[in-house]
Amino acid sequence: MTTSILYYAPGACSLASHIALEETGAPYETVRLNLQAGDQRAPEYLAVNERGRVPALVEGDWVLTENTAILRHVARAHPQASLWPADPRAQAVADEWLCWLSINHHPAFAHIRRAERYSDEEAALPGIRAKAADTYGDLCTMTEVRLSNGGWAVGDRYSVVDTYLLLFWTWGRGPALNFDMDGRFPAWSAHARAMAGRPAVRTVFAREGLALP
Repeated sequence: MTTSILYYAPGACSLASHIALEETGAPYETVRLNLQAGDQRAPEYLAVNERGRVPALVEGDWVLTENTAILRHVARAHPQASLWPADPRAQAVADEWLCWLSINHHPAFAHIRRAERYSDEEAALPGIRAKAADTYGDLCTMTEVRLSNGGWAVGDRYSVVDTYLLLFWTWGRGPALNFDMDGRFPAWSAHARAMAGRPAVRTVFAREGLALP
């Protein structure tokens, strides 16, 4: 089998796919990009992913981008790792989670970190960031409610959904938002701490230079 190569940036959305690959136990390689230095716009990376975003997963001459696609592919390509539910309804719930996070939490955060994408008016940018922060907080509250029964995201089985949830928890506690995650979202924070106990998570956080929950 061809060894996979993951292009990632520390603390970026690629964190979820990075953890998922580590969870499989299969060999893979990583290429670290410095987004602040503009590595994502370098010709060498644009030849891999013309969109200039992370993550990108390369298997031989085949390239896959977008976190949700990579998470599903990694889980299905490594069934021995049990990272995707077997029951059809549980699979639907997993897809529901991935859609919820990707079309809500991610765009809200993008409005905070990349407000200039959404307006050419310099004076409008602080308002965009402030409203996006409020929106992200509201979305976190909704996610908190869904996690309030404890355990993993999809029943009692760990899955790639949990890696994606951890990503958005880390963004909530990060410098762009600086939310009191324990105080505001205790169930989600308990989930994050459970994730921190997994060897794959600890390995990836160390590799990316991130503090564990």
